[in-house]
Amino acid sequence: MWLYLTKRLIIMLPMLLGITLVSFTVIHLAPGTPVELQTTMNPKASLEAQKRLKEIYGLDKPLYIQYWDWLKRMAFLDFGRSFSPDRRPVWDKIKERIGITLGLNLLSLIIILAVAVPMGVLAAYRAHSWFDKATTILVFFGFAMPSFWLALLLILFFGVYLDWLPISGLTSLQFSQFTFWQKVQDLAAHVTLPVLGAAFMGLAGMSRYMRGSMLEVIRQDYITTARAKGLPERTVIFKHALRNALLPVVTMLGLSLPGLIGGSVIFESIFAIPGMGQLFYGAVMARDYPLVMGELVIGALLTLLGNLLADVSYALVDPRIRAG
Repeated sequence: MWLYLTKRLIIMLPMLLGITLVSFTVIHLAPGTPVELQTTMNPKASLEAQKRLKEIYGLDKPLYIQYWDWLKRMAFLDFGRSFSPDRRPVWDKIKERIGITLGLNLLSLIIILAVAVPMGVLAAYRAHSWFDKATTILVFFGFAMPSFWLALLLILFFGVYLDWLPISGLTSLQFSQFTFWQKVQDLAAHVTLPVLGAAFMGLAGMSRYMRGSMLEVIRQDYITTARAKGLPERTVIFKHALRNALLPVVTMLGLSLPGLIGGSVIFESIFAIPGMGQLFYGAVMARDYPLVMGELVIGALLTLLGNLLADVSYALVDPRIRAG
């Protein structure tokens, strides 16, 4: 196992390098540069000022030299400084928002797992029943519904018509004056809509994967043998079948790891959540190359680690893989 992990970690280095190379090239090929965006609408911005900005940002150099300079900084875990007027370090901006996005997406993931796994197991166990048909219709809604439309519906129904929950931000204006439990209640009220919206979008896919995997497993010969031995149905389903049916879920969990940091750009933008998704969207629109690359590197690294964790988790879930 340790030899396998060492090989995978070594392979990850050239893969990460290739991802950064492609990402760096693509974002620089996008139309518009940070200098153009900052000076186009400013009549006082002369050609000399534009030239000085390019020199300050290092955009006057050839692209391969820019990438090499960026790569040398990354070797020392230096993400550089943002191109925004405040010129703050990229890591400082990411550090401010990473906790918010991580917390919101962890809550969504917990809700998805708590609902999707039992729903998928029950839908497979009672295939073609009214419950299976009802969850299938619900899942189709989840697949077909655009996330921005769902967010607007949640705002309109719970925030405007019923006036039960706040529709933007993380806290109220008087948050600093609240007691501890009032702060907890206020924070919970603000995150309810974005968390439930994100959970509903992820619930559809996870429950279908769980149902399909469970249907395949319960038709296997060893499940029939377990039932023929007189084992209780609960033991057959939750001990023998569920463990093998969890493999696709483990894969989904590994692939969802980058989403814990990247967050949902749409939900964070609509609900005005100051998280990583909103930060990334603003950086792309402003052509803030160091900030975009900082978030892409974190996302790429988490994607590779997620795949590695999924492969290792297979051995914990399926004894056959561990034996091999």
